[in-house]
Amino acid sequence: MKKGEIGEGVIEKVEFPNKGWIYSEDGERILIKNGVPGQKVRFSVQKKRKGKCEGRLLEVLEKSPLELEQPACVHFGSCGGCTYQNLDYSQQLQLKEKQIKELLLSAAHTPDDSWFEGIKPSPLVCGYRNKMEFSFGDEYKDGPLALGMHRRGSFYDLVTVDQCMITDGDYHQILKSALTYFTNEGVTYFKKNTHIGYLRHLLVRKAAKTGEILVDLVTTTQDCGERPEAHLLSGFREALLQLPLAGKIVGIVHTKNDSVADVVKNEGTDVLYGQDYFYEELLGLKFKISVFSFFQTNSLGAEVLYETARDYIRSSAQERSGVIFDLYSGTGTIAQMMAPAAEKVIGVEIVEEAVLAARENASRNGLLNCTFLAGDVLKVLDAITERPDVIILDPPREGVHPKALRKILDYGVDHIVYISCKPTSLVRDLEVMQECGYRVVRGCCVDLFPGTYHCESIVLLSKLKSNKVEAY
Repeated sequence: MKKGEIGEGVIEKVEFPNKGWIYSEDGERILIKNGVPGQKVRFSVQKKRKGKCEGRLLEVLEKSPLELEQPACVHFGSCGGCTYQNLDYSQQLQLKEKQIKELLLSAAHTPDDSWFEGIKPSPLVCGYRNKMEFSFGDEYKDGPLALGMHRRGSFYDLVTVDQCMITDGDYHQILKSALTYFTNEGVTYFKKNTHIGYLRHLLVRKAAKTGEILVDLVTTTQDCGERPEAHLLSGFREALLQLPLAGKIVGIVHTKNDSVADVVKNEGTDVLYGQDYFYEELLGLKFKISVFSFFQTNSLGAEVLYETARDYIRSSAQERSGVIFDLYSGTGTIAQMMAPAAEKVIGVEIVEEAVLAARENASRNGLLNCTFLAGDVLKVLDAITERPDVIILDPPREGVHPKALRKILDYGVDHIVYISCKPTSLVRDLEVMQECGYRVVRGCCVDLFPGTYHCESIVLLSKLKSNKVEAY
């Protein structure tokens, strides 16, 4: 097939992440995203280079036998957020488990797959998100103001997701209230091409356990319209506080962001109501979370993930663990979960705000054996005098930097637990770790993102001893 050509075919297989494969009559392999196995689709060829062909899905001609009669979410197909709302949750789990198992088995140097323990489902399938970042824009060029997610395949157009399935009713009310208020006020949004406008994003965070809600309105410092900004923000605050929510708003803040990039960047935040943080609870511990703190977006799913990590460490140690290194520790959630089973836990995180939050949370939870250090893992390890007995890795999506990974492996600890939100990065790092004498002994995936193709993976690696080689 040639670039620009229109074709039809059946998606034979979907690999992580969201890569569907169609085979043409002459055996050519074509990559199509946003499909599910068994769909007959029409597509256009977008790229063709060195024998690789990539297409864009134009239309689903025939549904897959796996699909629901109607998608679970009314926004599915137009919203660019979720990919699997057209599948029953059991089908989603099977698809994710198969994809990740194939990836991990391709990298794990083990004689069988008995170490892979399958997939653990999210306790909640709908309304599980504790954080959403909505964008202001228009539904189409020069159309009415919209607030929501980007339309699938579009850089500019938005879908007002006021019935989103992965958030609960409080998010829907807050979104609709904000959109109605600013529409009535005639306030402009920030246009990406001209860099002119006021409204940018609406960030909403809600704790699953405490029900506390934090709302952040992100704007530029440009002219906001006819009313003075103070009056406009006061009206916005009052509109939200009048909503009959199931949870409780504990803070409304206003963040300024004049960056031209389409991201939420904090260039100054003011409190409009209450406080600039909220509290969430995980496995009996309490965590203070600010607007920009990293925290797993599925609180109940995070409990499943952290329980799994704790189980892996317990299964690998004959008695209480000594020193545990939690590298890429974020706000210290994993470190604090592990603290009762260790003599000492040392967390390392490059984001200083997250480290400060980790220290505060550990103190609040009465955990005196946790130490948190700010800085790049590659550099901070040189300054730590203690040697670890167990290492936990929970790196960002790109995985562990190669130089940092080598330094980590030089400790030669008996056991490493690696948590990954991007299994392709985990696969890459597994190759290096196994070259250095480690083998995967347990592993599974935990679904923290129902409705999407994303999934967490976790593996336990043990160091091979010369007298234990025959056991593998």
